[in-house]
Amino acid sequence: MHKRYLAFLDTETTGLDPAIHEIIQIGGVIVKQILTDGKVTFEVVDEFEYKVKPENIAQADKVALRVNGYDEADWVFAYTLKEAMTMLAEKTKDCIMVAHNAYFDLNFFDAAWKKTGIANPMHYYAIDTISVAFTKLQGKSEVEKLSLRALSEYFGLENKNAHTALSDARTTFELYKKLMLL
Repeated sequence: MHKRYLAFLDTETTGLDPAIHEIIQIGGVIVKQILTDGKVTFEVVDEFEYKVKPENIAQADKVALRVNGYDEADWVFAYTLKEAMTMLAEKTKDCIMVAHNAYFDLNFFDAAWKKTGIANPMHYYAIDTISVAFTKLQGKSEVEKLSLRALSEYFGLENKNAHTALSDARTTFELYKKLMLL
C-alpha cells in the first residue's frame, strides 16, 4: 500500500446531513509515500482547495455556516459541484483517502459522486485519523476528546484557519504523521 498516494481530504458543508446539506468547500493534500529501508516518509506533491457554490443555501444550518465562515460574497466565483468533483476526481485517482472523521466526509462525497454522476476514482481503502488516534492513544488520561482541535493541541500542532478545508486537510496530514510515530 505504500506505493499508493494518500489524499488527505476535508470538506466544509452547510450542515450535518448529506441528504439535505451541501459541500461548500473541499481541501486536499496529496502525499507520496516513500519507503526507504523499511521506513515510510512522506512528500507533499499537491495541495488544492475548491469553493463550491451551494444550490440550496436556504436549507443550510446557520451554525454550520458561521463555523466554516461562509459568506456569499466570497463564493461569487465558486465552482459548481460538478466542476469541483471533476477536479477532485482528477487529483485523487487511485489515492487512499485519509480524513479526520472520514465517515462524515465520505458520506458527503458519496452523495456528491451520485448527484454529479462522476465515479469515485479513489482506492477503496480509507483511513480515519479518529480511529487511528482512538487505537494509539487509548489509556492516555490527558486525551479526553478526539476532535481535530483537541488532538492538534495534544500534539502541539497549529491550525490557524480551522474549519477551512485546506487548513484542516493540512492539519490532518500533520496529525497522521504524529500518530504514525507512536
